[in-house]
Formats: sequence, structure tokens, C-alpha cells
Amino acid sequence: MALAPPVVDAALLHRYDRPGPRYTSYPTALEFHSGVNEAAYLTALRQIADDEALSLYTHLPFCRARCLYCACNVVISPRPEIAEPYLTRLTREIRLVIQQLGEGKRVQQLHFGGGTPTYFTPQQLKQLMAVYRELFAFTDDAEIAVEVDPRVTSAAHLEVLAEEGFNRLSVGVQDFDPQVQAAIARQQPFAATQALLAEARRVGFNSINCDLIYGLPYQTPPSFARTIAQVIALKPERLAIYSFAYVPWLQPHQLRLPPEALPQGQAKLELLATARERLLAAGYQDIGMDHFALPGDELALAQRQGRLARNFMGYTTAKATALLGFGLSAIGALVGGFFQNHKKLSRYNRSLDEGRLPIERGYLLSQDDIIRGHAIREWMCNFKVDKGELTRRYGVRFDDYFAEEQDALAQLDGEGFVTNTPEALTATPLGRLFPRNVAMVFDKYLRAKRSKPSFSRTV
Repeated sequence: MALAPPVVDAALLHRYDRPGPRYTSYPTALEFHSGVNEAAYLTALRQIADDEALSLYTHLPFCRARCLYCACNVVISPRPEIAEPYLTRLTREIRLVIQQLGEGKRVQQLHFGGGTPTYFTPQQLKQLMAVYRELFAFTDDAEIAVEVDPRVTSAAHLEVLAEEGFNRLSVGVQDFDPQVQAAIARQQPFAATQALLAEARRVGFNSINCDLIYGLPYQTPPSFARTIAQVIALKPERLAIYSFAYVPWLQPHQLRLPPEALPQGQAKLELLATARERLLAAGYQDIGMDHFALPGDELALAQRQGRLARNFMGYTTAKATALLGFGLSAIGALVGGFFQNHKKLSRYNRSLDEGRLPIERGYLLSQDDIIRGHAIREWMCNFKVDKGELTRRYGVRFDDYFAEEQDALAQLDGEGFVTNTPEALTATPLGRLFPRNVAMVFDKYLRAKRSKPSFSRTV
């Protein structure tokens, strides 16, 4: 039986609801800089071992219209003819990388994200997959995933995706309440999403994720409970319920949202508690931070076995140490660091037209970054840092290496967020509601004062 969620009083929430990273990487992209360029990326690519399995991320950035909540790097255009030149350059980028790796590298994970991947026609998606199949060798159990928008995804899209080996579908939902949808400029009736999932099941998809967001304008616990009930009725294997990242200083279009209608603090936390309570009651397993899965799903099994991983695509079971990012603004994560492509389409195009990989910036990891990154990943994936494992892997004692962090950890212990023993740092039920706050203790870059906010709030 699921435990009742811990009670969070207003004073505690006030202390800990503050800006903080989501930690899909450490250091975060805020630390990336232009000193890491194409030459550094080429060096890192050549260091990938021949037998190392890869994860691939492909950014397909186009959308027909702007959703006001969105903080992704997208290109808004109602003109579908812009897709073909993009695919030409994307293929050129893939082939430039293959010149360094050689053909036939094993792939255990491929993800098409956006933007809206199904902005592209079924034939264009088929064409892109043909390139990947030609140049890489997919493992028999490879996870091949795509994000879809029910408003623009056709039955033909789903048929081609299934034929091309896609086995995981991530469906954008956000919220089914009409008032919320109007406020965020994303009208998407429940019936459209229901029809899409039915068609996806018909063509063979047996792993479907639905994305929702809490903290949107006009959401209330009763209205969000109705959305959760509708999503449960669709029976997706996974759900991601993201905290709305209200960052108008980075995404000016968010200024069009009515600020007085945004749930804040306790009201926002109640939305998450409402969703969590109903999902647990429906048999879903709390994976961590914002993800839920049915007990038989790979993600739930990996969590129970302590095998969860986390990368720029969120929680995953893929243990690949090399993530290659292709497309506009895509980020690669190799053993030595992070490498991000140009975020401006004109610059991305120019680099590839000149025969260069479109690297704009990145970050090369120090040993300290690697150790702190290990602690943060373990915390975000398992709500626990095994101190003995840190010693075995890196030759350092947790309590000595993080001596400067002990006061902050003691404070979190006193708040009831963690238990800190000689063997491990472990989350309490209360601490599982604030994973980012605990991870922030290990982040040395946050100690530098910044003149303006950089991250969304942790609740």
C-alpha cells in the first residue's frame, strides 16, 4: 500500500522552494562556454572505444505554433518546406561524426525530440531512419523513442514509426482542462489524444509515456485531478509530470501567460501531491522527481534494482557512457565532457555548409566534476549515495571529500530530508519531494553569486 505523502508546512516550503537545476547533467549547461569547440569534440569522438554502445539524441526543432509554456529550443514555422533542407544538413552532420567513429557502432538508445518530430512527414522520418540504419548497428533490445504531438501526428506517422522500429512513444499532454489549454495556447481535446493512443496500440506500440506539467495557469487540485483521471484511463506505461519552468527572463513569450493565475508555493505543491496520490492509487510506481511507471515497465524494474540512469532525455535504463547529440542545439555527453551544437539555425546551417561540425560550446570535465556528478546522479536516480561505492570508484572518502558540505547536509538531516550515516546518504519520504535541493549541496558552481535568476524553482 502506498504511503500517504508527507506534510509540508508553509515555512519549510518557503525555505526550500528556490531556483535550482534539474540535473540532467553536471555541470549544468549554464557552465558551458565557447572555449570548447569542434576540435575538442573531434578529440572526444576519437576516444570512444570500439566496443562502446551509444545513445543518440536527434533534435527536430520545428513547430507550427508556439506553446506559451515551452522552454525548449524550437523554430516556429507554418512552412513545411523548411524541413527538407534541415534533414539534408542533419544527415551531413551524422556523416561527419561517422568519419571519426567509423560505421557500425552499436546503438542501444535513439530518441527523436523537439520541437515536434511529427512536423516532418512520414516519408521524411523514414528517410532519416534509413541514414541511422545505414551507419549504425542497433542492438536487438535498443530503445527507439519519439516525441509526438497528437494535434499533428497522423495514423500514417504512427505506421511508419512502428515499421522503422520505434518502440517507445512519448505523447505531449500537459493538461486536458480547456481553460488551462487556452491560457497556454495549446488546444488539444482529450478525444484527440485518446484516438492517437488507440491507433498507436493498434500498430504495435506497447510502451507509451504521457507528459504533463503542473504549475500552469488556472490549474487547481480538482481540475488537475480530472486530468490525471483521464490520463490513467488511457493506461500509459509511463508518465512524466514536470514542474512548470517559469523563466520569462530566458523565454520572453512566457510573459504572455497571466502571472496572477500561476499556482505558487503550497498551491503548486498540492498539484503534485494530487497527481502523486492518484497515480500511486492506480498502481503506478514513483520513479523519482517527476516520473511514474507501471510496475512491469523497464523503468520501474531498473529503479527497484538500482540500475536507473539519467541523461539529457531524463530517466533511462540505458547505461551507455557516450551520448551523441545531432541537430540544432543538441547536446552530446562523452566521457570527457559535454558538447552542444549551435542554437541558432543560421549558424548551424553555416557550419555544416562549410563542412564543419556545428559545435557552439561545451564543458570539459575535471576529476572534481566527475566525482560530484556521480554523487548528484546517484541521488537523483536512487535517492541515495553509497559512500563505500564512491570510495571504491574514485578512491576518496565521502565525508572527507565533501567536508565543506557537511554543515549543509546536517541542516537537511535536521529538516528531515535525509539520513546521513557512515555508510550512505539516504532520502526520507519528505526528502524525496525535494531531490533537487539535496543535489544542490554537491554543486560547487551554485556557490558563485549570480546577478539574475538562472533556473526554475525546485517546487
